[in-house]
Amino acid sequence: MRILHTMLRVGNLEESLKFYCDVLGMNLIRQKDYPGGKFTLAFVGYGDEASEAVIELTYNWGVDTYDLGNAYGHIALGVDDIYATCAKIKSLGGKVIREPGPMQHGSTVIAFVEDPNGYKIELIQLEIQEADAKSEQEPVNASV
Repeated sequence: MRILHTMLRVGNLEESLKFYCDVLGMNLIRQKDYPGGKFTLAFVGYGDEASEAVIELTYNWGVDTYDLGNAYGHIALGVDDIYATCAKIKSLGGKVIREPGPMQHGSTVIAFVEDPNGYKIELIQLEIQEADAKSEQEPVNASV
């Protein structure tokens, strides 16, 4: 088994596509209208849907807003340079809601952005995250 996609309901498909494609640099993989069901599906991501997980943006025709509730957390994206990424997101009109810096109680550098619908996206500095994961896997020498 593997994760295929995460579905997000959006109130304005064009605005959401602009954010995910133009601001976050994803590609529109496919999009299809379903007139009988009065909805449109658009799949976005960084790679081929056959090998990588993607995001499904679902637009239910005539529905402009959703109650996001309190169970949803966030989507996480790994980035090579979190500071440059946040600066670019801001320059493209994106909303950085937590500036880059170490996570609380850890050393991984993270930031958060928000999409036009209020969904949170965590950005994680890859090299630091990979180093932290490696150090957690290394055996600890218990002798003093």
